[in-house]
Amino acid sequence: MNLNGTPLSIAIFAGFVLLVLYLSYFFARRARSASGYYAAGGQIHWAVNGISFAGDYLSAASFLGICGMIATLGYDGFLYSIGYLAGWIVALFVVAEPMKRMGKFTFTDALDAKFDSRGIKLAAAISTLVVSICYLIPQMNGAGSLVEPLLGLPHWVGVIIVGAIVIAIVSTAGMTSTTYVQFLKGGLLLIFSTILVGFVLFRGLSTEPESLRGDAGESLLLVPEQTTEAALIAGGHELDHTVDDLLKFTRDGEVSWYRQDPAGALWETQWESADLINGEPDGLLYPVGRIKAIGGMSVADAAAGTGRLDVVSFLATLTHPETRIEQWHKRTVFDDDGEKFTIYYPKTVTGTEQMKPGVKFKVDTFWQKLNFVSLMLALFFGTAALPHILIRYYTVPSPACARKSTIVAIAAIGFFYVLTLFMGLGAATNGTVNPADNNMSAPLLAMSFGGVLFAIISAIAFATVLGTVAGLIVAASGAVAHDLMDRFGRMDLTEKQKVTAGKVAAFVVGIIAIILGIVFRGVNVSFLVGWAFAVAASANLPAIVMLLFWKRTTAAGIVASIIVGIVAALGIILTGPAMFAGPYGLRAEDAWHPLGQPGIISIPLSFLTLVVVSLITRKKAAA
Repeated sequence: MNLNGTPLSIAIFAGFVLLVLYLSYFFARRARSASGYYAAGGQIHWAVNGISFAGDYLSAASFLGICGMIATLGYDGFLYSIGYLAGWIVALFVVAEPMKRMGKFTFTDALDAKFDSRGIKLAAAISTLVVSICYLIPQMNGAGSLVEPLLGLPHWVGVIIVGAIVIAIVSTAGMTSTTYVQFLKGGLLLIFSTILVGFVLFRGLSTEPESLRGDAGESLLLVPEQTTEAALIAGGHELDHTVDDLLKFTRDGEVSWYRQDPAGALWETQWESADLINGEPDGLLYPVGRIKAIGGMSVADAAAGTGRLDVVSFLATLTHPETRIEQWHKRTVFDDDGEKFTIYYPKTVTGTEQMKPGVKFKVDTFWQKLNFVSLMLALFFGTAALPHILIRYYTVPSPACARKSTIVAIAAIGFFYVLTLFMGLGAATNGTVNPADNNMSAPLLAMSFGGVLFAIISAIAFATVLGTVAGLIVAASGAVAHDLMDRFGRMDLTEKQKVTAGKVAAFVVGIIAIILGIVFRGVNVSFLVGWAFAVAASANLPAIVMLLFWKRTTAAGIVASIIVGIVAALGIILTGPAMFAGPYGLRAEDAWHPLGQPGIISIPLSFLTLVVVSLITRKKAAA
């Protein structure tokens, strides 16, 4: 399996990028007014807007992150799909039509429709920027992961390419080109994901799938197979996993094998060079993950494979109690000097265990239960509060069109999330999981069926990032130019000045997104998006819901709610174990608290703040 770019993949990728840039040029004439730049003039057909909703929402987290999580975690990864889809129920029944009636260009317009408050303008604009940047991080990270195998370029180059293209799209034609890029991407993503799942079902299941058959030089797995069990002591810290052979990666790319000798003692081989890794020392690992045994079939029959399967028989065979699936995990440990390194190790599970809850979301302790409930709250309530989703309601002519476009979006998104289950399980059983970066599971699955499908799927995945990032940057630029400069700052900008300010803001936000995308390299993008949903649900949703359904809501209450939601959500995230174990490079145990997801605290706190402050300010006004 070649993990470097081919002329075909490069050509298809370049063709798609040129098409996107052409769309931007073609629709540039519609972006001369503020309405045309920020809301496409409100003339997008509801069906087109519905698919564009799907194209905007089905981001790198949906296509790359969820498929990767399902490939490595099974059922628990699919819970993200359920949470993302469920959030659209809130969008349909709570915010769709009111947002269209109350707003003009941005999320701030809707919140401030009844008050004309400078405080709301400032707080809502800041919230839009914070949520947009939080959401931009995983999208840029996913773009870098795609470019490595597609074009054979480093991760950071891919992040810069995405940033440059999106800045060109947004600064050229604004929401109109963004809408049609998202429409094109959403439609292609649904079509070719369906084709990929069809190929997986047609191939069936085998202990020796075609994706693992190749030349001798290509058959090496960097992480060895499990033969016997042993406990590994690494750097003075005992791991709570049973393993045999483990591969240790240090920061400088050197590798070392840990093995168990016949007497049961652990010993370490001499250091080996890092040329086992494809390309650079910190490049892609060779894909792994496979079926070791198929329930109800002999060894010879399992090697030959099941042949074509339908949807039901595929799941039934895969989850058979006698089916054995080889999963690949990684764990970060520290030596006595505090040096951080990562262990990649195999773990064989039964088919039943593959789809059993509790692999990632353990609920044995109080904090584990709290983290799980917190994540589900964020996913359920965050969708209806994402600024780049909310502004899409302003692109259609009427509230009725807003409702119908939401229904189309739910149908398209729901169908896609069903496909993610089969793409993730297909990657887990066809040897196409990169243990160091499971975000590439779906594109590498496509690679196992040939270079053409891989190139198309990767180009679409790249377009997935482009569409979502473009929508986020439009939302962020609207917050700066329309909300902060024109309305809060009372600069009385002309139509032309609003568009120019938005383009400058798009450039600045794009640069920030590029830097953060490089910093957060390797973190699962769906996990990162969970944070963005948590901030959106904490800062924006309480204000939207209470404004619509509680007549005593005041401007001061909305401002306080937004500020408290942002501070509480970001404060819990930045001081939690995920940041300590990830970007900070410290031990998770050193975090200030064990809560990984903030929603369970920050969302109720934001609601409570709005109620209390609104009651106090109404009493003062009455007095």
